[in-house]
Amino acid sequence: MSRLRLGPILEEKPVKLTVELPGALFRQLADYARAHAAENGLSDPVPVERLIAPMVERFIMSDRGFVRRRRGNGS
Repeated sequence: MSRLRLGPILEEKPVKLTVELPGALFRQLADYARAHAAENGLSDPVPVERLIAPMVERFIMSDRGFVRRRRGNGS
């Protein structure tokens, strides 16, 4: 079985954001939360809403074009 891309989730001061997700995506996120808990030895899955930020962050940091562009702009 391959490892999940998302590792441990760190606590950080949150910024409130409201998003709407399709029901199918929400169910996939819930499944992912259960797999993430099992892989990281957690007794309970992380709430779905806490998965979204690390996933988006991981996606952005893996986008080489964005990372290059961001470095080039000095941001």
